[in-house]
Amino acid sequence: MRAYYKTFALPTTISNCSNNYGPYQFPEKLIPLIVLNALEGKPLPVYGDGKNVRDWLYVEDHCEAIWTIMNSGRTGETYNVGGNAEMENISIVQMICDILDEIKPATDGKPRRKLVTFVQDRPGHDRRYAIDFAKLKKELGWIPKESFKSGLRKTVEWYLNQKKWVENIKTGAYQAWIKEQYGA
Repeated sequence: MRAYYKTFALPTTISNCSNNYGPYQFPEKLIPLIVLNALEGKPLPVYGDGKNVRDWLYVEDHCEAIWTIMNSGRTGETYNVGGNAEMENISIVQMICDILDEIKPATDGKPRRKLVTFVQDRPGHDRRYAIDFAKLKKELGWIPKESFKSGLRKTVEWYLNQKKWVENIKTGAYQAWIKEQYGA
């Protein structure tokens, strides 16, 4: 993008973001994986000691940030988009367990935190990902609207209310729908 901006004066902006979460995220990612495993009483895998830190950004906040950058950002500039929500992975897993135990208790009555299973960390796994979005805040006045706590609750509730979507993802049925819609 930078080359096209410099070479052809193509009006571009670039954005880099922190970890996104929210509706429609595939279950191989941390938050949906934990939600769906917890609902089924399966182990909740957590890498290493669970102290890896990530900054989390609710997907709708990310979309609004991109829109703000597209409409108000300076041409040729790069903007970081963060959620202002650095969290340890283990804390996220525990929060999900607590939300589920509150709104959809396990049939056996046991707290879902008991399902946490620490697994060997990936080689070279970064201990912390964070992003400084001060430039976006200062220049364009953008800050995330959703707190991590409220966004996580919305996300958990979305997965609870989307049984058909979840089933289509798990069985691979969504692939036929994509082919039907897009001929891909």
